[in-house]
Amino acid sequence: MQLVLEDGRIVELGYCYNVLPGETVAALIDQIRRICGPVRGKLGVSRLGIGLWIARGAATELAGDPASLRALARALADERLYCFTLNGFPYGGFHAPRVKERVFEPTWAERARVDYTIDLAAILAELLPDDVAAGSISTVPLGPASIDRFAACEGLARAAEGLAAMTARTGRKIELAVEPEPGAGFERAGELATFLQARGIGVGVCLDCCHAAVVGESPELAFETLARAGIRCAKIQISSALVAERPDLEDTRRRLATFDEPRFLHQVRSDRGGAMDLPEALANLDRGAPWRIHFHVPVHREDVGGFSTTRDSIAPVLAAALAAGGTPPHLEVETYTWSVLPGAERAGGDAALVDGIAREMTWTLDQLAQLGAHPR
Repeated sequence: MQLVLEDGRIVELGYCYNVLPGETVAALIDQIRRICGPVRGKLGVSRLGIGLWIARGAATELAGDPASLRALARALADERLYCFTLNGFPYGGFHAPRVKERVFEPTWAERARVDYTIDLAAILAELLPDDVAAGSISTVPLGPASIDRFAACEGLARAAEGLAAMTARTGRKIELAVEPEPGAGFERAGELATFLQARGIGVGVCLDCCHAAVVGESPELAFETLARAGIRCAKIQISSALVAERPDLEDTRRRLATFDEPRFLHQVRSDRGGAMDLPEALANLDRGAPWRIHFHVPVHREDVGGFSTTRDSIAPVLAAALAAGGTPPHLEVETYTWSVLPGAERAGGDAALVDGIAREMTWTLDQLAQLGAHPR
């Protein structure tokens, strides 16, 4: 949805629907009608922006079949929704039984990543409404930590050229936003911005609040570095991580084990080290300092499963972004883990998911209101 700041700047806010598993156009349309539309109704707003995850299979279908693209656009219009951003990080199989490190595949050193991203940009250019100045696509931080950064740069440069050519052809601007993640090719927005500046690659950054909190990146310093580098923060993913204050306690480790699910990576960091996933942390990580755990939890919750969260780190990120001036980044609430939360924390069925997402959006709107952003 569109919010307006006191100085007249427009802020786009939506929810990231990579929380839903569909990987065909038919599944996307079903999810739009069954989940996304009801969220808008629950919020009681006349029009709502959303962020879609369009997997490789659905992207191929949409790019090659104008009728499918028209059907998707019609479903959005029927539900009084509009798409302004895409999550182009997962390529496919994001809700498979086991994803883990495969989420970084294909990397930006592979042509498949370039082609997928350009297809997404073409699709978003068609879906983007006239009153939204630009679209955005968040993407993998080059690849895993072992990625050949220079080979990946070639892919990013090809994508940037492709997006620039598409803008010249269609008049629709689509911004590519590379998203740092713990244990990946880049972990911090500031480090990524410096790298992109040095290579002269015309893409932006996506700052994920959960990821930044896990690695301990200061939002103020991140935005200062972005400004110095002349790199735009095109998108912010509003998300929250788990915090285990006393990992030395047996009860803490027992409760943390309930969050050890087989699908997603849950990188763990503390002031004394880190681990690429929760089982490794439970077995080997130093227990003498609090752990910050990459497990996206509902942003409106102060505690989840008996653990505190990094919810309080979200407002400083938003404040730094809005204070930076210029066109604000796209804002996208991203909690993709509703189906793997432990026990009673899990959303059981469509109605519970719709209610949970609406609560997250309401909390986020309250945070933005405190920063002077109100519904347009």
